[in-house]
Amino acid sequence: MSGLTDGAPEPLGVTPDASGANVAVFSAHAEAIELCLFDDADEEIARIKLPARSGDVFHGYLEGLKEGQRYGFRAYGPDKPEAGHRFNPAKLLVDPYALALDRAFTLHSSLFAYGDAARADSAAHLPKSIVTKPVPAESRRPKHPWRDTIIYELHVKGFTAAHPDIPQHLRGTFAGLAHEAAIAHLMRLGVTTLELLPCAAWIDERHLPPLGLSNYWGYNPIAMMAPDPRLAPGGWREVREAVARLHDAGLEVILDVVFNHTGESDEFGPTISFRGLDNASYYRLAADGAHYVNDSGCGNVLDCTRAPVVRLIMDALRAWALYGGVDGFRFDLATTLARRSSGFDRDAPLLSAILQDPVLRDLKLIAEPWDMGTGGYRLGDFPEPFAEWNDRYRDGARGFWRGDSCGVAELATRFAGSQDVFARRRPSRSVNFITAHDGFTLRDLVSYAHKHNEANGEENRDGANHNLSWNNGVEGESEDAAIHAARARDARNLLAALLFSRGTPMLAMGSELGKTQSGNNNAYAQDNSLSWIDWAHADEELIETTAKLIALRKRHAALREDRFLDGAPHDASLIPDVEWLRPDGAPLREEDWRDGEAKTLVVALYAEDDRVIVILHRGPDEIVVRPPPARDNRGWRLAFHSAKDGADEDVQGSLRVAPRSVGLLVEEKRARRPSSTPASEEILSRLAEASGVERQWRDVEGALHDVPRETICALLAQLGFPAGTLSDARESLARLSDFRDRRAIPASLSAREGEPFTLRLAARNGRTPSWIVVTQEDGSCPRIALRGENAAPVTWRGLDGRRCDGVEARLPPLPAGRHRLALESGEDCALTVALPGCFLPHDARREFGLSAQLYSMRREGDQGIGDFSTLAEFARVGAKAGAALIAINPLHALFAQDRTRVSPYYPSDRRFLDPLYIDVAELRRMLGAPIDFDENAAAALSAAADVDYPGVHALKMAALETAFVNFLDLSRRQPAAAPVASFARFIAQGGAALARFCVFEAISEARNGQSWRLWPQELREAPDAALSALASQHATRVQFHQFLQWLADAQFAH
Repeated sequence: MSGLTDGAPEPLGVTPDASGANVAVFSAHAEAIELCLFDDADEEIARIKLPARSGDVFHGYLEGLKEGQRYGFRAYGPDKPEAGHRFNPAKLLVDPYALALDRAFTLHSSLFAYGDAARADSAAHLPKSIVTKPVPAESRRPKHPWRDTIIYELHVKGFTAAHPDIPQHLRGTFAGLAHEAAIAHLMRLGVTTLELLPCAAWIDERHLPPLGLSNYWGYNPIAMMAPDPRLAPGGWREVREAVARLHDAGLEVILDVVFNHTGESDEFGPTISFRGLDNASYYRLAADGAHYVNDSGCGNVLDCTRAPVVRLIMDALRAWALYGGVDGFRFDLATTLARRSSGFDRDAPLLSAILQDPVLRDLKLIAEPWDMGTGGYRLGDFPEPFAEWNDRYRDGARGFWRGDSCGVAELATRFAGSQDVFARRRPSRSVNFITAHDGFTLRDLVSYAHKHNEANGEENRDGANHNLSWNNGVEGESEDAAIHAARARDARNLLAALLFSRGTPMLAMGSELGKTQSGNNNAYAQDNSLSWIDWAHADEELIETTAKLIALRKRHAALREDRFLDGAPHDASLIPDVEWLRPDGAPLREEDWRDGEAKTLVVALYAEDDRVIVILHRGPDEIVVRPPPARDNRGWRLAFHSAKDGADEDVQGSLRVAPRSVGLLVEEKRARRPSSTPASEEILSRLAEASGVERQWRDVEGALHDVPRETICALLAQLGFPAGTLSDARESLARLSDFRDRRAIPASLSAREGEPFTLRLAARNGRTPSWIVVTQEDGSCPRIALRGENAAPVTWRGLDGRRCDGVEARLPPLPAGRHRLALESGEDCALTVALPGCFLPHDARREFGLSAQLYSMRREGDQGIGDFSTLAEFARVGAKAGAALIAINPLHALFAQDRTRVSPYYPSDRRFLDPLYIDVAELRRMLGAPIDFDENAAAALSAAADVDYPGVHALKMAALETAFVNFLDLSRRQPAAAPVASFARFIAQGGAALARFCVFEAISEARNGQSWRLWPQELREAPDAALSALASQHATRVQFHQFLQWLADAQFAH
């Protein structure tokens, strides 16, 4: 190496080129920075003071500095802890931008900068940074959509350290993870994405070496851009090649990164890098300057509000993305990264920087949404596109299966994707898990009620005490076969619940094969067989079960649809996306949701023509579950049952579900099997309402009656909307809704002249019209553009419950007339623009009329009821008074054999008149001969305060029977008489309708007024052949009723 020049302040770190290397180090408070070079024997061979400073960056260019050179830094400046400064040139410092280290970190007393070790040189005991020229990763990322993502959290060493099929020299490394044996297990499971515990170079906490322990997990980083040499002896090349092989297998790689704190810990920790380079800039310090804010619980926190820290983290993320090719990051204690002095801020500098970065923003980003500081629990508060670890899912699932008094409401919320938390995002942003690296393993969760962390050397004080775990009767290992079976069943239940839930499922390493840590729920310091996967004792049956569950999730869109459930239909099947059911198939009621002891949740899910039912039953007894009806030509199959090995059977009507078990039913196509399931009351009501068919009616007394279901179905069928079966009703409702709600433009519309009006236009394939052509009556065709000012986006629910999108167009006033509106697609709408009011003639004036109930109007000689003669008199009086109209009650024919039913609004037939209104005194004029009737009885009826309907009917029918006999005699004697001819014309004009009515009257008379609903079926259906026979049989009585109608019609007309 020869010449030293000023170099450049960018990029930070040591950057080699063909002639040498540029060195740039950030420190706002240092007075000088030295570059220290080391030979292969780890001897310090040179100290070179960086010659230039630009702002807060010291820099220089050293000719001859080559790739592979070992180096470190020493920083000079004030050692004033009370001011936040801890410079100590005796301590060699690791480059924060180092891309490689020559060995792993090991704690040594010389690394500490206080007490007897304060002036001890630490160079001999500190790993050296290595000048590195990185090579970009080139493998193609699988880019699994979030909805298809299944995460497997693993430790690179723990997954491979004891694998018998991985060569010994590869175990515990990235190369071992990329070995075909490791990949084969992951492929067998079917997971899509690996989430690796931290891989950046880390150091042990200072209390571990005296206990004979070391940090295993890696959550204590120092060199954030350098792969830890223990995991990647081959450095970036090994990481890059391993990730490429995993990509080739279709597996994504997410890296757990720790930027909330560093391994330098609190004021008593070692001085290794950041503390020695610029303590006051890198860390958040307490008010006294000498102590550290400790929101991480690990001794310190990085100050992510400062630009240099944001820059460091961004560069570290880019390094792993560009040089390692990883697919995303899980941010440990992510709340810390978004803290300002005022608290959490979802728009904090680091988060904003990540979301705008072209390298990082499209990767998978997962936040652990909490830390140990005030207000640190921030589940649901991170911005899109961040996903978040959802510990409420973990606790809800554990509490349900443990048997807590939590009912099913909390479980349902978590199962459905935690919309209460992630409403502004999607279900996939909830990373659901039962277990993770910290806490019990899945096997231990159902085998230990309490933690057993004695091996950690802290007398079982460390680790969480609130675990929501249970032991199935015995704490820890047991030889009892029943307990083993119960634990295995519970593990299957938990795995099934996880993999059938909406959201992104995450499996902790070993959950699928029975991994145990002997009850240790904080194995961060157990770099040994306690934490490693014991492949020799892997539970093959559980592996197969897990793989089956994952395959079922992948196969069924209803289980992984990335949309929150709303209970509404979303396609023409009109099947709601979710039905929350009781075992008997009925919907869950409010009291069911509030029952803390509820044992069973049945969930029917539908998406993209895929339909499944998930049964979650924690109760101690067997139950019977009745699934909702399958669709036409489909049936239910039991695809999984945690209590049955190899469950695969058709389900007919009901299913027996074992105690404490999970079941999955899937709807599958069958040989042609039309469904006879009747339409539900809910869908029938919606279809009837949309079609204008009333479901209830009131009788004359005001009593409310339901219209019979068969009547409603018959009416709907006549309207073209069959609803006899559930599938028919759904199809009819969907078709009606398509016409009313999803036409690009309504079929018809009305507006008022001189007023602007609105028009709802439905979107087609997400697109809405851009213009409308109005063809007016006069032939003009103005074209109206639809822009933001006159076309507002709108969303509505169709008749069938499906969501519709479109715009509400605001159109200008148009002249009165009939016009047409047309879209560019060719669809059009008939538009009627009406006048502001009804047309009035030029001489229009106000008139008046008289209204009365005819039966209540009395006159001399009226036989006890207002009649047609009364009506004539009423009209004459009204006309004389200047009335323009007379309004009366309906005169329809009532039921002649039941004169207790007197309401004129409750007729037998609205086409014909009631003979009760015939004035029998007028028959003399009509028939040319007097008709005798009991005038005394008539006078008494006329004098009564109320109308005596039975009495009036008896009086008049006697007179009318006499008149009919006289009329028949007249017909025989004088066939050409005027009344006879008039009667014949009346019958001919009345045709079949009159004939059928009079036959009905004759039958009713013959059956003594029996309700027609009780007649024999042949009479009720009234086929023509039967009517002809009856007409012949009762010819005279049929003619009598025709005679009555002729008289009534003539008097009414007179």
